[in-house]
Amino acid sequence: MDRAKNLRIDPDRLWDSLMEMAKIGPGIAGGNNRQTLTDEDAEGRALFQTWCEQAGMSMGVDTMGNMFATRAGTDPDLLPVYVGSHLDTQPTGGKYDGVLGVLGGLEVIRTLNDLDVQTKHPIVVVNWTNEEGTRFAPAMLASGVFAGKHTQDWAYERVDSEGKRFGDELKRIGWVGEEEVGARQMHAMFELHIEQGPILEAEKKDIGVVTHGQGLRWIECKITGKESHTGSTPMHMRKNAGRGLARVTELVHEIAMKNQPNAVGAIGHIDVYPNSRNIIPGQVVCTVDMRTHLLDKLNAMVAEFEERTPKLCQEIGVEFECSIVGQFDPPAFDEACVGAVRDAAEELGYSHMDIVSGAGHDACWINDLAPTAMIMCPCEDGLSHNEAEEITKEWAQAGTDVLLHAVLNTAVIA
Repeated sequence: MDRAKNLRIDPDRLWDSLMEMAKIGPGIAGGNNRQTLTDEDAEGRALFQTWCEQAGMSMGVDTMGNMFATRAGTDPDLLPVYVGSHLDTQPTGGKYDGVLGVLGGLEVIRTLNDLDVQTKHPIVVVNWTNEEGTRFAPAMLASGVFAGKHTQDWAYERVDSEGKRFGDELKRIGWVGEEEVGARQMHAMFELHIEQGPILEAEKKDIGVVTHGQGLRWIECKITGKESHTGSTPMHMRKNAGRGLARVTELVHEIAMKNQPNAVGAIGHIDVYPNSRNIIPGQVVCTVDMRTHLLDKLNAMVAEFEERTPKLCQEIGVEFECSIVGQFDPPAFDEACVGAVRDAAEELGYSHMDIVSGAGHDACWINDLAPTAMIMCPCEDGLSHNEAEEITKEWAQAGTDVLLHAVLNTAVIA
């Protein structure tokens, strides 16, 4: 690495690429609407392919539409080091979520080309299809198929709000590749991403060294009381499912707070029946979202919730039942790859801290297949999945500089 200590990416070129990509699928408030498998997604893919080919890379596409741009290594027998993220956005998404990881990977290649630096391992820049999951649920769909979490047939049958199938839309935009999905092997993978949270900015750190991803449990709850008139039912005779919801909400908060740090919990989705102004709710269906990065802690949080909630509801005359409808065990990223990120930040003089990813990412699935790590840079006010999402050029440069050096450490300078 001595030869590479002074290497830096071109921050202006990276920023120009981010802004050029942001012209495709512009939002209505300064961000982007480039949802997966739309015409805008196809246009963004084509631009990315053009840039990769201009940088001397060869493009491969698999049957889930995942794009793999390869820069050859000097030893054809060595497995590639992968970098990248996703180009698709939320309907009211920002210009950086995912995109920074893909175009930061491209900038790494451009920098190596500029300086005529060769690596022993090939380097592959990847754009994973449908990371956001906003049009076709679930999120991280194509990397999930790649990692064997879903079958391709199941993925192809996912439908959007208009009933359009994933497989049909992938074919329509012309991005069904010939490669068998999941056939590629990896030496390692690094994903650069904005934090999507406020910690790095609040702590005034340039780099988040991601040690773990959060695991999650989605618990669907049904609270059953008795519908009755709000005006004529005495307070002591009510079986108010809405009051049960209040108790459940407070319990979720209590459990998360006593499991700090890095534990969260909330109720996101709520349906109240009959949802009438003058009827006491007879039933509430809601989903509890609990997350933390330690599996034992996550399981204990869920167990406490399941044990205490029926009693809290019984005390006020309502019934409670629940079931887990979604789950994801927390990934611990590879220590050597995490160390390469931390060492790169140290070497480059960037302030840094260990951090847990609060959101799911493609790297979480790939972590089951190959040594994987993530790099995070701050975003203003922690805002993401919002057209007002913003980062600075300096943050983008720091994250991509660290990506460059972590890749060089892993792909080995020839």
